[in-house]
Amino acid sequence: MAIYTLPELPYDYAALEPVINPQIIELHHDKHHAAYVKGANDTLEQLEEARDKEVWGSINGLEKNLAFHLSGHILHSIYWHNMTGPKEGGGEPLAADGVGELADAIAASFGSFAKFKAQLTKASATTQGSGWGVLAYEPVSGRLIVEQVYDHQGNVGQGTVPILVFDAWEHAFYLQYKNQKVDFIEAMWQVVNWQDVAARYAQAKDRTPLIAP
Repeated sequence: MAIYTLPELPYDYAALEPVINPQIIELHHDKHHAAYVKGANDTLEQLEEARDKEVWGSINGLEKNLAFHLSGHILHSIYWHNMTGPKEGGGEPLAADGVGELADAIAASFGSFAKFKAQLTKASATTQGSGWGVLAYEPVSGRLIVEQVYDHQGNVGQGTVPILVFDAWEHAFYLQYKNQKVDFIEAMWQVVNWQDVAARYAQAKDRTPLIAP
């Protein structure tokens, strides 16, 4: 039985136009995300077989595959909910919209929303090859940090909790933006679902830190 399943999109394929066209959303979700789900499940089956047979020659590759596919599944699952239609999303998180706690945390961690936006934009747009720009909650300090993630799982702090993710893989934008990754990342700010990000921040903050500060 499969452990992981492909989640349904919280909107239809055309909901994020004109920032992301329907063809990209369909391919990205139904093909790319689905492949990570399948990859994670297949790797779990192979690990079970290795345990049963006590044959460990491929353990390094299997553990790497699991990290890659599982992280891809998790980040994409966050990504879909981090976005909403341009009429409902984007802009800056404000107390008037019920996300004041998140807005205060961003200001405390980065100095201002503008400084945070600049850092996450740069981190996302300058990923070498494939990767993500991520706003994450760091539980030891209780602060928000920006991470530049390689592939799906490299260059991240242990224990950090992603709350806002920008997909900087070419499959996320190439059909519409060609090789202009910067333009895609700039456009992404128009569809950020701050209500979702704020909810993820509140949930992450309520968790017990892994170690004492």
